[in-house]
Amino acid sequence: MSEAPPTDDRMRQRIIEDLHRARHGYGLAEQFVGEASAISPACGDAVTVRVGGDGFSWQGNGCTVSMAAASALGQTSREQFVEVIDDYLASIAPGGQPVDGDLGAFAGIGRFPLRARCATLAWRAAQAALTDSAHPAC
Repeated sequence: MSEAPPTDDRMRQRIIEDLHRARHGYGLAEQFVGEASAISPACGDAVTVRVGGDGFSWQGNGCTVSMAAASALGQTSREQFVEVIDDYLASIAPGGQPVDGDLGAFAGIGRFPLRARCATLAWRAAQAALTDSAHPAC
């Protein structure tokens, strides 16, 4: 008989499931300053992220983890994103230190390599979208 996962793992799973259902920021904003898309060839998850006035909007399809991570992005301001992106990406690695808030649920998910890609897909697209916003077309 298998052992029940520790409470913290169950709580992390619940947070991820709640974020997946909530889909914060879902639906591409009409007014935006940067946009980028990302696809995971390994599993087919895909997301497009737009940078708006103070935050992010997104649209995509994928597994629970990738859509939950996109939802967490959707409730993150640009300022918060810049402050947390490096720590969030580092937290994904096996043994990574959790970041505050809902993003802490993704800490250590990198022990499953495909899940690490899913957890970072929207966030890497957001990085590219911010770069796009810093270099507007002439």
